[in-house]
Amino acid sequence: MVVPNLNINSLDFLQANNNKDTYKATAVAFIVIGTLFLINKLLPFASIGLPWVMNKDNFLLYTAVIFLIFKRDKSVGLVLIGLWLILNFGLITALLGTMSAYLLPVTLLVLGIILYWLATR
Repeated sequence: MVVPNLNINSLDFLQANNNKDTYKATAVAFIVIGTLFLINKLLPFASIGLPWVMNKDNFLLYTAVIFLIFKRDKSVGLVLIGLWLILNFGLITALLGTMSAYLLPVTLLVLGIILYWLATR
């Protein structure tokens, strides 16, 4: 019977089951979203010219940014930003104007190729 060489000094095996940063990112996301809802009830963002703050699509973006800041593994934040980009494709193309017809799809392709390359090397 062959016993694998386990490095006890390395804590790599514990990091796979460590969800503290996930809990922290989730808690911060709940706090931020709850604060935004409370502020919107007291002083509606639409009344001060910021109706986009409470747009339901932007909550995905807020959560993505929070997960990118607070979580060591950036994959969740990147997936959420990718979903936000796909869901808001019309908004992004409107903001970019005529060049957006090629710029955004090419950028997404290049980013996908780079991420795939990084994951397989």
